[in-house]
Amino acid sequence: MDVSQYLDIFIDETKEHLQNLNTHILSLEQDGENMDTINEIFRAAHSLKGMAGTMGYKRMQTLTHDMENVFSEVRNGAIKVDSDMIDLLFKCLDALEEYLATIQETADEGTNDNEPLIKGLNDILNSKNSPKADDGKKEEKEEKIEEKTENKLQEKWKDIKIDDSVKTVIEEGMKKNFKAYGITVYIQEACLLKAARAFLVFKALEDLGEVLLSNPSAQDIEDESFEFDFSVIFLTDKPFDQVISAIKYVSEIEDAVGSEVVFGEEKEAEEEAAASEEKASEEQTLPANTESKPAPSKSSAPASSAASNNNAVEKKTAGKPVVNRTVRVDIEKLDSLMNLVSELIISKNSLVSVAGSVVGTSNISFNEQIEYLESVTTNLHESVMKVRMVPIENTVNKFPRMIRDLSKKLNKKMELYMTGEDTELDRTVVDEIGDPLMHLLRNSADHGLESAEIRAERGKPEVGSIYLDAYQDGNNVVIEVRDDGNGIDIEAVKNKAIEKGKITKEQAEVMSDKEVIDLLFQPSFSTAKVVSDVSGRGVGLDVVKSKIEALSGEIEVKTKLGEGSTFIIRLPLTLAIIQALMVVVGDEKYAISLGAIQTIESISSSDIKKVQGKEVINLRGAVIPLVRLNRILELEDKEDKSQDMIVLIAKKGDRFAGLVVDELIGQMEIVIKPMGKYAGSCKLISGATILGDGEVALILDANALI
Repeated sequence: MDVSQYLDIFIDETKEHLQNLNTHILSLEQDGENMDTINEIFRAAHSLKGMAGTMGYKRMQTLTHDMENVFSEVRNGAIKVDSDMIDLLFKCLDALEEYLATIQETADEGTNDNEPLIKGLNDILNSKNSPKADDGKKEEKEEKIEEKTENKLQEKWKDIKIDDSVKTVIEEGMKKNFKAYGITVYIQEACLLKAARAFLVFKALEDLGEVLLSNPSAQDIEDESFEFDFSVIFLTDKPFDQVISAIKYVSEIEDAVGSEVVFGEEKEAEEEAAASEEKASEEQTLPANTESKPAPSKSSAPASSAASNNNAVEKKTAGKPVVNRTVRVDIEKLDSLMNLVSELIISKNSLVSVAGSVVGTSNISFNEQIEYLESVTTNLHESVMKVRMVPIENTVNKFPRMIRDLSKKLNKKMELYMTGEDTELDRTVVDEIGDPLMHLLRNSADHGLESAEIRAERGKPEVGSIYLDAYQDGNNVVIEVRDDGNGIDIEAVKNKAIEKGKITKEQAEVMSDKEVIDLLFQPSFSTAKVVSDVSGRGVGLDVVKSKIEALSGEIEVKTKLGEGSTFIIRLPLTLAIIQALMVVVGDEKYAISLGAIQTIESISSSDIKKVQGKEVINLRGAVIPLVRLNRILELEDKEDKSQDMIVLIAKKGDRFAGLVVDELIGQMEIVIKPMGKYAGSCKLISGATILGDGEVALILDANALI
């Protein structure tokens, strides 16, 4: 079997199972007897083992198999959860992540057998108490399974109602030596991917004939809305035994029973004969049918709508809600779709431009079509954006485990509290935000939280608290990382900066607290007294800032000595298409993100004052510095002294600036095209856009201007 086609699915699903295991083992450490948590862990490990086996990754399969054995004994009550077991399980998860990383790079799991971990797992299994009692439980469980199997092997296909159209198909088939069989397929109750198994059964049947009907419906089977059995009416020219063998060849199929479909008097006679035959041979048949098969591997093949295609005459209940209607899509395909939407918007802008310059308002019909096109492109853009939006949950779920490890490494008691994990961001932003958040959390754990002795002196709880909160704010998503630790010591930062030659003593005396805190974001700046593997290498906050600004975001810090710090990250929902304000500076057109602009003001020259040699205005009690864009961009000054100036009041965090422009064009939906290496060194320019008339306008970064 060629499993390379399933590699991407295997990688994605393995990541999900590993994260699931991380989360639930953390929960198990807090409550070692929670059966729901234990069952979730067992199911995830069982599924991971099967998937690894199917893909041929034997080392990965062996490790997960031994982990599954431990979870099984915990579930049976034979082993108690303790701290050493949790530590070992986390080491096993790290080893599985190493296997996965190697598989992603080379499609092979590598050569590390992880024998110490396997020995540790087996030591746990060998240390369990009362093996005889366990054997008794096992026998009792097997008896129950056998009893259950005896009761359930019924030909449920007989409940399927065969209407006249299907009956006609069967009768026509009989004329050509085809036979119709009714078959009920039973899936093992330990199976986790019922829909995938059912799909493989349908696929096996397709090679031998045609599925005419199924019960439950093909849609319900695909959505896993069924128990552990399903029935089909099947038309084939192959022998019945060959059909049953093909079904049983599929992994985790417990059994399949059925017989030929007949109608009228023939049917009654056959049913009587079958009933007497079943009664006579029941004792011999059942053990053979219920003989357990070796634990098979899980297939990573996703459930398909192939079953639906073969379900020739399917009746569905009106108004039935459809569940699990999701599909994995490669991000590159979404990028391609987004690019096409971008080109469509550019085309729309061109038509709008032509309509305004040539047609004007005389042709009402043309203008209506333009408005309709604008509506369609806007809706299409919103739909594509919703497809690209994913919750940040997958990124932040790894942090509780990280904080647990840091707690042990730093010998500090700490707890992480998270809210807003369901907040959604563009997939490209979510993929990039993980590292900055990890830096900030490690910073809070190492620098922020005090030692137990100092916390006791300050009357704080022994366990330090770190918070990660996410929420949407307009067209932005805000992520806050805060702690109840020491806060930032402004004087210590000043002294370190003077020591490193970043500032002079005279500069330090006049600097505001915010300006001092901003020093922490400079490269190679660290206040750590001891360099450790957690922090102190001078790599951290500068990386955080550059990464966030590369995502068109911003970061600010609020702190109070002795009480704690808060790092606030503000990110745009999307990086591709934005609402912008088009302006003219000199003879050139520029775009500025509408989200950065608070108000547009008309300012008289007489309202401009100077503070420390810099121009400012007093706007409703707030002193706001002016930024003359023509000077920044080295363009001709077209200012008319007799007229008021147009000033855009832009905001970055709690700071404001007035951007002076020569002319306003208006609001426009623009597509951001990256400038690449050509303008990489110019931080004022965040990209470019193509206007309706084909002209290129640069996009100004308001954050950089401020």
